[in-house]
Amino acid sequence: MPDDMKPISVKDAVSAEEWKARVDCAMLYRLVAMHGWDDMIFTHISHRVPGPEHHFLINPYGMFFEEITASSLVKVDLEGQIVMDSPYFINPAGFTIHSAIHASREDANVVIHLHTDQGVAVSAQKEGLLPISQTAMIVREDLAYHDYEGIALDLDERERLVADLGTEKSTMLLKNHGTLTCGTTAAMAFTRMFFLERACNMQVMALSAGRDGVLECDRDIQEKVAGQGSRGMETLTERLVWPGLKRKLDRELPGYDA
Repeated sequence: MPDDMKPISVKDAVSAEEWKARVDCAMLYRLVAMHGWDDMIFTHISHRVPGPEHHFLINPYGMFFEEITASSLVKVDLEGQIVMDSPYFINPAGFTIHSAIHASREDANVVIHLHTDQGVAVSAQKEGLLPISQTAMIVREDLAYHDYEGIALDLDERERLVADLGTEKSTMLLKNHGTLTCGTTAAMAFTRMFFLERACNMQVMALSAGRDGVLECDRDIQEKVAGQGSRGMETLTERLVWPGLKRKLDRELPGYDA
């Protein structure tokens, strides 16, 4: 990383709760890069800062996801205005989608939005995510859709996006655009995205052989799998998946907690 992009540690300048949020958010950026889901400097992950101020962490514009650290994250308000001194700047347009969800959902502490090849491919298919894999059936009951309205620069779109997501679902396909998940924790938001992206990848691979030969599961099986997949998922994610992901980052892409 060039010297002018290396962040000065802010650990001693923030609360312990904010520092944990910063480390978790930096982990998310690194994990997205590790899985090959990043889009250079484009797309965003945001994390609510604990406390009453309605502040959020987002990536410094121009920094690649594998470079991001806890200290380099920029703290902004709901309007995307920087509220803590930082040598970096952000792309305010990138916060349009995130601010809408954070403002409308108290449980949406973390929002991940991606433009992967397979995610965009499925978002461009008229039938959406099909019940053709176990992974897809786990995802589908939590999946919402939002019609494409162009690059997310229009603040008026926020109201429609929030309405489409609703109050119960935490996973979304943005038609012709990409994927989105949210969660109370970084661990849950990431795990939802992992399942959504894998389901999309499986669908693209299955449909490469043609639509007619692809098996869809009956509705009763879909409901059964959705119920099975939701049982204990949060506990497994927090206790087993997230610590495992941290160990993997520590081995392969350390430095996120600087």
